[in-house]
Amino acid sequence: MAEYKLLLPSMGEGVMEATIISWLFNEGDFIKEDESVVEIATDKVDSDVPTPVSGKIIKILKQKDEVAKIGEAIAILETEGGSGDSEAPEPKSYEEVKDQIVQPEPEVVKTLEQPLSNHSDLFNHQNSDLYLSPLVKSVVQQENISESELKTIKGSGLEGRITKEDILGFVKNRATVQSPSAQQTISLPVSEVKSPPAPAQPISVNDGDEIIQMDRVRKIIADAMVNSKHTSPHVTSFIETDVTNVVTWRNANKNSYQKRDGEKLTFMPIFIRAVVKAIQDFPMINVSVDGDKIIKKKNINIGMATALPDGNLIVPVIKNADQLSLSGLAKAINDLAYRARNKKLTPADTQGATYTISNVGTFGNLMGTPIIPQPQVAILAVGAIVKKPAVIETEFGDVIAIRQKMFMSHSYDHRVVDGSLGGMFLKHVNDYLENWDLNTEI
Repeated sequence: MAEYKLLLPSMGEGVMEATIISWLFNEGDFIKEDESVVEIATDKVDSDVPTPVSGKIIKILKQKDEVAKIGEAIAILETEGGSGDSEAPEPKSYEEVKDQIVQPEPEVVKTLEQPLSNHSDLFNHQNSDLYLSPLVKSVVQQENISESELKTIKGSGLEGRITKEDILGFVKNRATVQSPSAQQTISLPVSEVKSPPAPAQPISVNDGDEIIQMDRVRKIIADAMVNSKHTSPHVTSFIETDVTNVVTWRNANKNSYQKRDGEKLTFMPIFIRAVVKAIQDFPMINVSVDGDKIIKKKNINIGMATALPDGNLIVPVIKNADQLSLSGLAKAINDLAYRARNKKLTPADTQGATYTISNVGTFGNLMGTPIIPQPQVAILAVGAIVKKPAVIETEFGDVIAIRQKMFMSHSYDHRVVDGSLGGMFLKHVNDYLENWDLNTEI
């Protein structure tokens, strides 16, 4: 008999740790190769971890709600074969599970390896051997943490890397531990002196009020929304779109498509097709901001905001949406939506979006003002489709007819997207939908 250490596998670029949600087996249970043994949660998504070998669980090393680092042992299995206290080689563990891990695209890695440049003395990644995950990078940028300060942080992650807890702990204690550069006295005109933010007022709780603790996902969403508003100056443009052709085409094709492919044909593939075409017309919408640098994305990866049964929100990503046919988009959308609602997404399924669409019309809303998912610079919200009387211009004069109308809301980051670009992009999406070809094949 031999002992095998079950390691927490890689969850994708930038994911350095995960929280144990629950074990699916107990100590003493026998598990089969490729069987899911534990549910974990990252800051992106919940997922299961399979075992690459068969054996009996003799010790669980990480209990529920504990945090494990990537590559750290979370359990010890007793396997057949071998001798003494042995550990299966790590490459074998990776090979067994590599098909379940989507590797980041080269241009994404290249982007993440670019230096931070929000401040003159900020940490320069290219001139240091320190590795920072995207989440840690964002904290460094927001808090203007210098390279000298970073060198004082003792990382608790794999190979001494700085984790989310390390950087947040440093920020929390930073107020009481001044860095040398912060000890300089700077005189500012009275007009430039900013008052500190007013402390949050305590919330009164009355008899009968119910206190509900936020769950983990809601906390992540709350932090992301506050961070986005803090990072990006939001501007929102609106347009009312005549989607009569779209509705007519879908009604004519949805039954035959479901009969042929066994799937529903929703409006979302059509919306995404129009957005992809507009991005190709205006590629500066498909960018991210890193300090004073604009990163123009090569790939068009569309995030699709999806409401979960528990009321939370997740954004799975359709990779390379510009390379998919209308039928391919429909299949990808249905697959991601199903797996999102059944907690079957992998961390890679929620990474790499370059533009996002939110369908607020599914809730009966006419329009909304969506918040940009960082580090993207724009997001589109589509409202409910309703019948309305509209003035139609004909060769015989104007007439009033019943048309299918829908509002679209386009929020964009005014640091890099001006009103002209944001407005023209939205108008092009509008034009592609209004001029939808009724002979389009799927």
